[in-house]
Amino acid sequence: MKSMTGFGKAIRETKAYQLDIEIKSVNQRFLDVQIRSPKILNFIENDFRQLIKQQLSRGRIEVFVNLAYIGKNEKQIVINWELIDSLITQLTDGIQQRYGSQNQVSIRRLAERFALDENFVTVEEKPEESMEELAQLALDTLKSALDSIEASREKEGQALASVLKKNTEEFKQVLKKLNSFVDVYEQEFQLRYQKKLEEFLGAKVDEQRLLTELAILLERGDIHEELDRLAIHVQKLDELIEAQCPVGRELDFLIQEMNREINTIGSKSNAIEIKNQVVQSKTILEKIREQVQNIE
Repeated sequence: MKSMTGFGKAIRETKAYQLDIEIKSVNQRFLDVQIRSPKILNFIENDFRQLIKQQLSRGRIEVFVNLAYIGKNEKQIVINWELIDSLITQLTDGIQQRYGSQNQVSIRRLAERFALDENFVTVEEKPEESMEELAQLALDTLKSALDSIEASREKEGQALASVLKKNTEEFKQVLKKLNSFVDVYEQEFQLRYQKKLEEFLGAKVDEQRLLTELAILLERGDIHEELDRLAIHVQKLDELIEAQCPVGRELDFLIQEMNREINTIGSKSNAIEIKNQVVQSKTILEKIREQVQNIE
């Protein structure tokens, strides 16, 4: 069992970069991934999302990516030789056509002056790592951060499982009391109903009519079917608590069904003892429901 609340962090470095990734997750009905990263890593955002979906199934996931350049600021000169060759060729031909034969030094000086333009010569940062290497660094760091948040979610999930087991045992005790009381209640109800009829009608009571009326009343207030279904639901609850896969949605649905059975029992029975047990069981189910909202 895993909680939907957790925190994970990972830091990795290369000669050129330091990458820091933090992941926070909170309760959410479905999976909602929000990624905040530098623009230089936009090309890998889809890979980030796919990797997160493989490991996390529910919750609002916030990913914070910080990228810092820690390499040396080495620069390199980039010369556009093709453009310079074209410039010199056009200068040589143009001057000769316009002014006749000229000194090559003059042409060279003109070429040097034009070549100072940024279109011909540029100074750039010398790249120390390719984009492929940067992408691999980002993915490896994200995997480590996901392992970290998974450990956090598993730890809290185990704590939730312990609370659920405790609440489930309490609910079983209430269910046991309900089962034991129902049989006694039906016998007492039969005796009380027969006694009241005898007091009202005297000794002349049609036994067959009495049994028929009693059966109808007992049928209206019969809660054995609801108790049987609750027993099955409790067994399923035990199985889900021990399951090795995400069970949050299934647990949520199961608690709704258990609440429905409890409400039916409360509406069918007028016995104050049963009403008290219904209130206790609903209180326990509400505690379980609150915890289930945190489960992946």
